[in-house]
Amino acid sequence: MNVPSPTIPGPHGASPELEISRLDEPRRIATTQRKANLAQSFRLCTAEGLVAMPIVIMTLPVNVVLAALFTKALHLPNQTIGLISSLPFACNFLQVGITPVLARWFPAKTICLVGTSIHAFSWMLFCLLLGFLPENDPAAAGLWIGTWFFFSSLCGSITGVSWNAWIQEWVPSRLRGKYFGRRNRLLQFSTLTFTLLAGWALATWEYSRFGFQLVIAFGVALRMLSILWQLRMPTEASAKPPAQGASLSAQFITLRRCQPFLHFIAFGALWSFAANCFGPFYHVFMFEELGLSALQVGTLSVCGATGAALSMPAWGALLDRYGNKSVMVVSLLLWQAQNFAWCFMTPDTSDWLYPMWIWGGATNAGFFLGQFTLLLKLLPVPARNLALGMNLAVTSLFAAIAPILGGAVLEFFLARHSALPVYHACFLVQPLLAIPVAWLLLRIREPAARPLTHVVGAMSNVRTLASLSGVSFLAQYVFYRKARPSRPEPSDSA
Repeated sequence: MNVPSPTIPGPHGASPELEISRLDEPRRIATTQRKANLAQSFRLCTAEGLVAMPIVIMTLPVNVVLAALFTKALHLPNQTIGLISSLPFACNFLQVGITPVLARWFPAKTICLVGTSIHAFSWMLFCLLLGFLPENDPAAAGLWIGTWFFFSSLCGSITGVSWNAWIQEWVPSRLRGKYFGRRNRLLQFSTLTFTLLAGWALATWEYSRFGFQLVIAFGVALRMLSILWQLRMPTEASAKPPAQGASLSAQFITLRRCQPFLHFIAFGALWSFAANCFGPFYHVFMFEELGLSALQVGTLSVCGATGAALSMPAWGALLDRYGNKSVMVVSLLLWQAQNFAWCFMTPDTSDWLYPMWIWGGATNAGFFLGQFTLLLKLLPVPARNLALGMNLAVTSLFAAIAPILGGAVLEFFLARHSALPVYHACFLVQPLLAIPVAWLLLRIREPAARPLTHVVGAMSNVRTLASLSGVSFLAQYVFYRKARPSRPEPSDSA
């Protein structure tokens, strides 16, 4: 028969159980406070993303607001539009050498908040600058806009990478899939709503400068609210900082031996050039040659985003089942097949654009989603930092050169021939280059998946390229991989 041992009072007359409970009380309070801070940070992060989307969409090289401003209000030449469209990619290239230096001296949240504030201030200045731009001098107006857009894009590139790094710090890996899945769906609604409202406002004010200033001021005001909510986020680091990686020379050796990833960089460079050579001028063509309004172009963007959002789960299932390469090739060829229809588009047949954009969004979603998951598989983990920087730098360089060349080609031939045949011939470039892109993609050896859950800043160009194809909600889409449940380790006593 077991007799319970008597309770021995502590030094102050309390039992040991009570003393342990008193010692655990501060720990329980701290745990409860951390959970409350995390819940509040989640709410504020979702809210600030919703109100930040208008200015994020306007920051993209091709969107309803800037495309209408360049063509309807300022009548900029195509060469100037191509140069301006190349600036975000050039800034993605330049930030590779700036962001790591800033990260050594400042926390990610500080870099994000300062960069976001400067970016919002630059758009506030642009809103005022619109009232003073010369009306009958497109060259001078283009120079002023190009200078401002370069500074704004550089701030946006640095902010985007630092925001991803900050998110990675405080969001627990086990909650990323569930949280960002919900957040991404809400951001899609915010993007589509702003696109339609901006198109309606610009068409209502007949593309006057006041109408553009009103839309930009609306986006800046919401961005200031976003910054306020970011300041109030009580974020705390959820994991220990990563261990120091391999040396730069060792990373170069690893990267040089990883042939599949080098082939992936070549594929990304060729595709970036193909998509951006005349990609920014589809909107110019719709405004100037087809005579569409900003509301109609905004509706087309909504059609593309809707098709992509509806097809994304199906493409994800196909990618998981059949791998990335084959599914991406099918998605690319189905998407580019309908792009041949642009070569026959006239003002009388412009109604066909609505089903075309729905089809394009539904088919290109698999390509862009597969591009991210394939990157996760090919990334050499020992040289992760160098590989990500190399991929972003090379693809950004080709993406920056492409619209400059495309604008120059358009400007040269439009001065000598009628507009419709010139645009129709130029629109052959992207679908024809899709064939060698698909061939190069099939040559990449796709290994098993690597256990990498988050890539900071790796998808900057994919987001920007997706915006050219009607999938603008990917502009602030946070990519993630669902964490697999860890297997229980065998017990030593077994």
